[in-house]
Amino acid sequence: MTTNLELMGLAIKRAQYRNHRTMDAALREVGVTLVQWDALRAIERTPGASGHDLAVATFQSDQAFGTLANRLVDRGFISRAAGYGRRIEHALTPAGRDALQRGHRLAENVLEDLFSPLEEGQRAALAQALELLNVDAGLS
Repeated sequence: MTTNLELMGLAIKRAQYRNHRTMDAALREVGVTLVQWDALRAIERTPGASGHDLAVATFQSDQAFGTLANRLVDRGFISRAAGYGRRIEHALTPAGRDALQRGHRLAENVLEDLFSPLEEGQRAALAQALELLNVDAGLS
């Protein structure tokens, strides 16, 4: 029997959509959206990163990330400073670090629930398969 790749792609998209909606709803408690929290995670992982680098890391256009970064600055979650040349570097503020950490605690519960139908061996196999797909696509 051949795997229906179209249905598999749709199943991945449905799982991602469920994850996005559930995480977004949970993060309301922290006062951020999933997109904002994802930006905070990217900034934490790559301190001093440029807007372009952060846009790539969060799957956004440079313009969309710039708009998002402005909102995060306005909310006091990040700061921006001039870097080398025209580069603008981003950093978390104490409020941003707090929102990020509170979000991590919520995400742990959301993700545990999302993956609860899978046994540990299935989770490991899924993680390995997705990593392989992302490495081949240059997204790991």
